Amino acid sequence: MPNHPLRQKLKHAEVNALPPEIGPASGLRERKKAKTRAAIQHEALRLFREQGYEATTVEQIAEAVEISPSTFFRYFPAKEDLVLTDDYDPLIMEAFRAQPAELGPIQAVRGALRAVFAGLTEEEMSDMRERAELALAVPELRAAMLDQFAQTIRQVTALAAERLGKSADDFGVYTVAGAFVGVMISAELFWIDHPGSDLTALMDEALAQLESGLQL
Repeated sequence: MPNHPLRQKLKHAEVNALPPEIGPASGLRERKKAKTRAAIQHEALRLFREQGYEATTVEQIAEAVEISPSTFFRYFPAKEDLVLTDDYDPLIMEAFRAQPAELGPIQAVRGALRAVFAGLTEEEMSDMRERAELALAVPELRAAMLDQFAQTIRQVTALAAERLGKSADDFGVYTVAGAFVGVMISAELFWIDHPGSDLTALMDEALAQLESGLQL
């Protein structure tokens, strides 16, 4: 990952919280790990594009990044994780918690997404689109996405409950979380089908529509 402004802010806070003798070194290690992780994912997408997802092996990806397969698995437990996971969720969750307390969950999510996505480069957005297209095109990835959607709903439920001061078992909070994930999926599908469209703007518009009660 490049030096996204929010990431820089978070890392600065993390380093300052550590003892002086280990803070800078720890921050450097984390930046190196993030850089290696991004390089693995980017090279994997290149190979998937050139020779197909199924035909590309972990060994080929590791060779392209000049690491060992064992090192690859320290960053990505399985090949499918190259497509289905990224570093954005922790940033979005942190940005969500940083939103003003008076904002409701949907407004807070809108602010968090704007904060995180505003700093993404064209290459990052291109990689994100490529991963989304692969996830829809490859049967085994589509199946894995269902589990990912369930995990996302649980994460959003916990965050919304925390902001509202409600239990994470509250059915109403679950419903809002499910609706949130649903409109995000719709925005992403529209983005994939309409090259040149702005994903951040689409997500914000989708959430605004949800906030208004899905009025057309």
